[in-house]
Amino acid sequence: MQELYERYKSLLFTLAYQMTGSVSDAEDAVQDVFVKIYDVKPERLTEPKAYLCKMVTNRCLDLLRSARKRREQYFGEWLPEPILTPAPDASETVIRGELLSYAMMVLLEMLSPAERAVFVLREALGFEHSAIAELLDKSEPNCRKLLSRARGKMGLSPDMDVPVHAEEASEAWVRRLLAAIESGQVNDVVSILSEDVVAITDGGGKAWAAVHPIRSADRVARFLLGLMHKAPEYVGEIEMELTDINGQAGLLIRSEDQIIAAVLLHVEADAVRNLYFIRNPDKLIFRQ
Repeated sequence: MQELYERYKSLLFTLAYQMTGSVSDAEDAVQDVFVKIYDVKPERLTEPKAYLCKMVTNRCLDLLRSARKRREQYFGEWLPEPILTPAPDASETVIRGELLSYAMMVLLEMLSPAERAVFVLREALGFEHSAIAELLDKSEPNCRKLLSRARGKMGLSPDMDVPVHAEEASEAWVRRLLAAIESGQVNDVVSILSEDVVAITDGGGKAWAAVHPIRSADRVARFLLGLMHKAPEYVGEIEMELTDINGQAGLLIRSEDQIIAAVLLHVEADAVRNLYFIRNPDKLIFRQ
């Protein structure tokens, strides 16, 4: 059993994290599965990867259904919990090559639990449609239909032969944004933003955040510059640390050794298309 845990824990956590958008829920799902598997007869574990993935997927589907009401009652915008992936051995936590971009994680919230399961299994983990059908106890045509519907909702090509490419903001883009903000000029910030840029902040009612998404380059630019003016309200100096979050360049904002925000970008057509500010302190307790 220990061998199974060591071999598959990263894969199962990566699956569960992308299914739920929550580190704690993903950890609980994986632990629950390994507790339950002690009662499984060895002859049922001839294909342990498929069996464990099925158990984790079913557990996550249950968690998603129960989480829907909680998220409807959530104060302000809800964003997935970010995860640090800075170290070469980050695969101990997640398998980076099978981790969707953070922007894609946000879009997953538009899907039904079944659509989300099919999308993650296919687009992130690369499961064949026949294997997905087996895992979800659905027909293969039904799974293909769920994937097509999911891609349509997310604004992607419904053509299942067109792979999803992760949108990753490079370190250079994060530095460009910082330089523009530090200039203090609205035009400098606007120049690197898409006209229809959207900034989403998640405070969960526990930290300051905009209740609704902020839209348009001018409004987002003024919002970002306004954050600089709010900085003196914190005790101690504000430090910005460029680090790897969810497999892409991101920022951790600290005050007095406390992380007060995580920031990620989505760049599209040579401009910042989305900005995500995670301020809820419950989502800033990072595991590595």
